[in-house]
Amino acid sequence: MDFSAAQLAGRLGLAVHGDPDARVSGVATLARATPSQLSFLANPRYRAQLASSRAGIVVMREEDAAGHAGTALLARDPYAAFARAAALFESREAAAPGVHASAVVDASATVDPGAHVGPFACIGARSVVEAGAIVGPGCVVGEDCVVGAGSELVARVTLVRRVRLGRRVLVHPGAVLGADGFGLALDRPADGGEPRWLKVPQLGGVVVGDDCEIGANTTIDRGALDDTVLEEDVRLDNQIQVGHNVRIGAHTAMAGCSAVAGSATIGRYCLIGGGAGVLGHLEICDRVTVTAMSLVTHSIREPGDYSSGTPLMDNRAWRKAAARFKQLDGLFRRLGALGDNRG
Repeated sequence: MDFSAAQLAGRLGLAVHGDPDARVSGVATLARATPSQLSFLANPRYRAQLASSRAGIVVMREEDAAGHAGTALLARDPYAAFARAAALFESREAAAPGVHASAVVDASATVDPGAHVGPFACIGARSVVEAGAIVGPGCVVGEDCVVGAGSELVARVTLVRRVRLGRRVLVHPGAVLGADGFGLALDRPADGGEPRWLKVPQLGGVVVGDDCEIGANTTIDRGALDDTVLEEDVRLDNQIQVGHNVRIGAHTAMAGCSAVAGSATIGRYCLIGGGAGVLGHLEICDRVTVTAMSLVTHSIREPGDYSSGTPLMDNRAWRKAAARFKQLDGLFRRLGALGDNRG
C-alpha cells in the first residue's frame, strides 16, 4: 500500500510543499527513513536531522519547511498528523464474525452475529458482546459484563464481573478489569481477642467509556459500592493499578507503572507520568500534569504541572544529603529559637 503526497494531504486536510506526486509506502524516523517512507519533525531538537534525512515525505510545520528541498506535508501539529497518516499504513487481517468452536459461551449470554469470539475464550452468564466486538484468544468475560460495539479484547484479557465497556475500547493482553478491590476492615473482638481482617464485599462494577485504551497487564478493580469509572477517551499504559471506586476524567492519559489508590478522582485532560502515585480519597482537578515518579499526597485544586521526589545524583552526594535530611527538623528548631531570642 502506498500513497502520494497529494493523496495523504487530501485525506488528512494538509497542504503539500514540494512534489505532490512523491510516493511513500511506510513510515520511519527522520534518521532511518528511506525515500519510500514518511517521517515527521515535531520536536525542534531533531531539526538538524532534517537536512540529512532521506525521507520521501516529512510532516512538519510550515515554518520548518522554509528552505526544505524535499517534499513536506504542512501541519499545525505534526505529531498528531503523523499519527493519523501512520494509521493508513497499518494493515490487519479482519476478524471473521462468529464464535470459535473451542470457545465457551454461557446459555444466558448474548453474542451479536457480527462479533468475533476467538479460540478458548469464555463468555459468562448474562454477559453481552455487541456488534463488531472482538474477544480474542484466551479471554474471559465473566458474569454480567458488556463488551461494547467495536471494542477489542486482544488476548488473555479478563473481565471478572460487572464490567461494562463502551464502544471502540481497546484492551491489551493480560489486563484484568473488575477484580476485587483492596477492601478490608480490621475486626477487634470485644473480648480482647486477636484482631483479624474482614473482607469488605466489592459489590460495584467497572464502567469504561467510549474510545478508551487499556494497556497490557493493567488492573482496574471494581467498586465496593459504586462503580469504578473511566470516562471517554482515557488512555492507560501498561502495568497500571487503578483502585476501587476511582474516577478518571475524559481524555486523561497515564504512563506505565503509575497507580491510583481507592476512591481518588482524577479530572479531565490530566497527564500522570510513569511510576507516579495518587493516594486514596484525593481529588485532582482538570488539566493537571504529574511528572514521573511523583507522589500525590494532597488534593490538587489548580491546573498546572506538579512534581515531587529528589532528583537523581551520584551515590556519595545522595548519602550526604540523606544524612542531612534527618537533621533538618533540629536545624529548623534551632533557627526558630534564635529568632525568638532576638525578639
